[in-house]
Amino acid sequence: MPQISAVVITFNEERNIERCLESLSNVADEIVVVDSFSTDKTLELCRRFNVKFFQHKFRGYIEQKNFAAARATHPVIISLDADEALSPELEQSVLEAKNNWKVDGYYCNRRNNYYGKWMRYTSRYPDRKLRLWDRNKGVWGGTNPHDRVIMEKGSKTVILNGDLEHYPYSTISEHIAQVNRFTDIAARSYYDQNIGSGYLKIIVHPLWKFFREYVIRRGFLDGFNGLVVSAVTSFETFLKYVKLRQLYRRQ
Repeated sequence: MPQISAVVITFNEERNIERCLESLSNVADEIVVVDSFSTDKTLELCRRFNVKFFQHKFRGYIEQKNFAAARATHPVIISLDADEALSPELEQSVLEAKNNWKVDGYYCNRRNNYYGKWMRYTSRYPDRKLRLWDRNKGVWGGTNPHDRVIMEKGSKTVILNGDLEHYPYSTISEHIAQVNRFTDIAARSYYDQNIGSGYLKIIVHPLWKFFREYVIRRGFLDGFNGLVVSAVTSFETFLKYVKLRQLYRRQ
């Protein structure tokens, strides 16, 4: 039976961190928290749990999560964002995987709570994530701010029962503010990769994104929230390419 290190990165997460750490307390043999110098009660709340607490300057989601994973000491890592928590069913599935470790990594379905309601459709459910893995077989990669665990070629993975509960935004204003921050990061990342931003991408990609979320992935069945989330997702795509174009024009 392998021991598990839980890894969480934080910045001003006093609203969420207790729920996250509480859900990990029964499955992890240690909990590592890497904080980006929070100014709220995050540190104080973390002290209520038996965590290894580090502070480290934030340089990107991928970089921060790999730094946090390097602080872990056990062979298996389970990584959650501070606004996530294991559902009771997923907690049980993790314990079963721990007691009978068979593969290199485990996926789970993430269930997103937008503005106080659970999303059942769009790309927000099932929003599949790999969050439990053999640390020798996978590292954080992808493109900031949309990080993901990249497993070695040939690694075996399966899907766990139960949902990873995600509480990203309690209001539309919070969602829009996050979109503004994330599109800054995404545009800079695309610029560094020399990805173009022509008029076709600025116009067509957002329209396609809305159609995919609202129609193909049946966001209309989530009522008003489905409409809003689909529209904001489309706007996020538009804003990302507009900001990318501005970066190129400045050069």
